[in-house]
Amino acid sequence: MTISKFPLLLALALVDVSNATLTAQQVVAKARSDLVPRLSTGAFITFDEPPRWSTFRAPEPAVTVNVNSESDVAATVKFCNAFDIPFLAQNGGNGWATTFTLKNNGVLINLARLNQVTVSPDKTQATIGGGALVNGIITAAKAAGVLVETGNCNCVGALGAYLGGGYGNLMGLYGFGVDNIISMRVVTADGKIRTVSASTSSDPDLFWAMRGAGPNFGIVTSAVVKSWPAMSTERSAWTGALIFSPEKLEQVIQAIQALELKHDMNVFLYFISSGPPSNEPVVLTTPFLYMGNATSGKAAFASLYAIGPIQDTTAVLPYTEWNSGGDAFRSRGPRKPSFGVGFQAMIPEVWRKIWNMYTEFQKKLGAEASVVLLEAYPSTKARPNSVPASFPHREVKFNAVAIPWYNDSSYDAAALAFGNAARELWRGNEDLSVVYGESLPRLWSIKRRVDPQDKFNQWFNIKQ
Repeated sequence: MTISKFPLLLALALVDVSNATLTAQQVVAKARSDLVPRLSTGAFITFDEPPRWSTFRAPEPAVTVNVNSESDVAATVKFCNAFDIPFLAQNGGNGWATTFTLKNNGVLINLARLNQVTVSPDKTQATIGGGALVNGIITAAKAAGVLVETGNCNCVGALGAYLGGGYGNLMGLYGFGVDNIISMRVVTADGKIRTVSASTSSDPDLFWAMRGAGPNFGIVTSAVVKSWPAMSTERSAWTGALIFSPEKLEQVIQAIQALELKHDMNVFLYFISSGPPSNEPVVLTTPFLYMGNATSGKAAFASLYAIGPIQDTTAVLPYTEWNSGGDAFRSRGPRKPSFGVGFQAMIPEVWRKIWNMYTEFQKKLGAEASVVLLEAYPSTKARPNSVPASFPHREVKFNAVAIPWYNDSSYDAAALAFGNAARELWRGNEDLSVVYGESLPRLWSIKRRVDPQDKFNQWFNIKQ
């Protein structure tokens, strides 16, 4: 949406709309007159949605508020409440839920400018801004001589990934990202700024709920998480790509299923294009061994090597390059409806069926970048050491996602058919009882107290 759609904005005189839904033009005019004066220096509003990883069913706001402080977030929430305007917060813009919608008359709260990352003098804690991306955390952590548990894609908003569980390369050592959160600054549905932690004086119930279902309860403007001092020799890993021809797929699936992942290991599997000009699909695995080398890495993943990869790019990589294999997925803008699920067992016949569906879709003109991804992590630190969190999926062994990737909207029906069929083969659709597990009844209770009007309603909404 561009400003050219509102040529008469400055001349608009609004009538009383307290009992009516505001139009997009009215939201823009109200934001100019009522919100902008409340924002801090450096904050500003725009009428274009910030770039998102996927444009499929994007939120489409009337106004984007580019906040520059947590007080800007609070002011924006209060403004939206005053005029009954829907709102949605965005940190990295990578969320793929089909429920994100502002219907052209809502407000997008862009947290990108809240991207500061600092490490405490004793190197045991890092404070992460609500708009920080994964690569920003890794860069700051390297400079401070520490490790911080993050996700495996550099372009993802870090705290959004934390709140949904927080899988990452170091979780076998340090646990889920959600278990590394010490405290959070949160703007709740009433527009108040709160510090939440396990302390009995700072709403431990809300802290529990946020760690697993956070987007249902508030906007995290910053979080304090654990960091781990590490010498330069302790900030390396043996990783890279092992590429197999498609006829080896069943063997690869069996090998991954049988792997006993130690605390310092994980492994990824991709169905992916081999690149231009042919864009032929291949089976690619990415083994990871913390502080490994060619000898220890090949020993740890001997079963994969025994299959006979046609290409091997594994090497010892520094901390700042652990996620480099996923940088090809950072491209923003194309349509990428995504279909994720967790499950316990890798079944070769199922994966062959998904391969056949994938290759059928991937050969479409403009859909060559489509991908299927599986991640497997060790469960050695799956349970929290102290304060429990609402995130329930601690025993899931494998997480997979099918990502049709294309620009042509005429492919939407085929993309949805492929993605839904893949998810059904893996496990099936998930209702709230599956998404939140045994945490759901307690989450309902906290939701009624903290957000009774269900202002935060666009992420697996838990309102009863």
